Amino acid sequence: MNHDDPVLLRTEGRALHITLNRPRALNALTHDMVRRIDEALTEAERDDSITTVVLRGAGERGLCAGGDIRTIWENARTGGHASTAFWRDEYLLNARIARFPKPYVALMDGIVMGGGVGVSAHGDVRVVTERSQIAMPETGIGFVPDVGGTHLLASAPGELGTHLALTGTAVGPADALLCGLADHFVPSSRLAELTEALAMSGTAAEVTRTVERYATAAPRSGLAAHREWIDVCYASESVEEIVDRLQGCPAPAAGEAAGTLLSRSPTALKVTLAAVRRARRLGDLEAVLDQEFRVSYAARVLPDLIEGIRARIIDKDRAPHWRPAGLDQVTDGDVARFFTPLGDEELGLAPGRVPATTGPDTGARTGQV
Repeated sequence: MNHDDPVLLRTEGRALHITLNRPRALNALTHDMVRRIDEALTEAERDDSITTVVLRGAGERGLCAGGDIRTIWENARTGGHASTAFWRDEYLLNARIARFPKPYVALMDGIVMGGGVGVSAHGDVRVVTERSQIAMPETGIGFVPDVGGTHLLASAPGELGTHLALTGTAVGPADALLCGLADHFVPSSRLAELTEALAMSGTAAEVTRTVERYATAAPRSGLAAHREWIDVCYASESVEEIVDRLQGCPAPAAGEAAGTLLSRSPTALKVTLAAVRRARRLGDLEAVLDQEFRVSYAARVLPDLIEGIRARIIDKDRAPHWRPAGLDQVTDGDVARFFTPLGDEELGLAPGRVPATTGPDTGARTGQV
């Protein structure tokens, strides 16, 4: 095994361990890493001696901070299609993880964002620790939650998922459990024991029992205390109304959320709200990934993605100049274009499904799930 490889594979007992191995880049995913993970899953599926797959990240900082954003920025600036090819394979991998026939255990220790959520939160058994920080922060770079993120967030209780999708707020272990992004809390000090025990686990029931032996109660949830204003404010049918409700709410955290939204890409916010609402109606992950591919395909050629990455990652001045700059300048037609079917370019995970209407979204809920 070459320890410089970006994806390390080793077999321990009956478990295949897949380690994302770019610790200096917080294990950010490259196209090659996506292919390597897919190949490893193919071999694991065929190998009867492998009964469990365990995903983890190298280093102490996190599982995975997302896709390699700098590469996406460079490709977007030149008008290339490498990002489209990357997203296609990445989303296919997300779907495969969700349907993988053997137990897939994701150790979501430390930072887990964007693409890191895609390779972990669709697994069978998702473990968080006291160090976990999980987020879909795409609106901050002029993009929209993808990798099945809108599917996961649309399934969260009440409007918690809408709040997380629009603000990009990172949540700790208890809130990840509350929102359905994780299943078990295991102290980081016990992860080594857990992975050793998983080597002897066979069936899905045995894997679950093994994890439960090491799991404990998570620290108290922070989001649970804010459910009342979150559910009321984010049930609105437009981003403008959501901001108005947040600004009129007496809770200090609501005002902070409004400020966060006003700093995000107006286009990304409106498309994100539409994507989450549509994801609720689509239901299954494959159909949502098809939708997310349409959205990503459209976003790659718009100025906000390039500008957002420049401001946050390249120049790090945290002062993006969004185009258009105001929510009132983003029309229903602008949003609808992100959901236009792609013909021969479709991802095609859910063939035969009718795409969501390309007209203005009118499916926003007014109550809780």
